[in-house]
Amino acid sequence: MAVRIPVEIRPVGAADQAAWLPLWQGYQRFYMTEIPTAASEQAWQRFLDPAEPMHAALAWHEDKAIGLVHWVYHRSSWTVGDYCYLQDLFIAKDVRSSGIGRQLIEHVYDQARQRECARVYWLTHESNSRAMLLYERIAERSGFVQYRKLLG
Repeated sequence: MAVRIPVEIRPVGAADQAAWLPLWQGYQRFYMTEIPTAASEQAWQRFLDPAEPMHAALAWHEDKAIGLVHWVYHRSSWTVGDYCYLQDLFIAKDVRSSGIGRQLIEHVYDQARQRECARVYWLTHESNSRAMLLYERIAERSGFVQYRKLLG
C-alpha cells in the first residue's frame, strides 16, 4: 500500500480559484470532457455563495492543492433528511493511491452528517476501476443504472 499523505481539507474561499482550476481541468481531462468556461465560472460562484446547495473543498499538502471534491445537497421523496450527492472527486495524478480520495470522501460524509442528511451517494464511470477499489471498501453499490437525456 502507498504511503498515506497528510492533508488539510478545507472549504474553498475566493482566493482559492487559482489552486482549484488546474485540478478542475485535470478532472475534465481524466473524463475526456470539456465543460464550458461559463459553466465552470458559474459553479465557482455557487461554491462561494452560502445560499447555494453546492459546496467544494480542496485537499492541501505543503501549501499545494492536490485534490478536490464537490457536493450538492438536495431533497428526496424517500427520506426526511436531504441527500448529499458527491458530484466530483479528483486527486492529482502524482499523489493518487495515497489516501487522499478516502479523506475527501470522509470529509463529505462528515459535512453531510452535520446537515443530518440521510445518504451520501455518487456515480463513477464503469472504466474507473482504480477508484472503484476504494469505493467498494467505503460504500455500498446501489445496483441502479443511470439513464440520462441531455436537453438543449
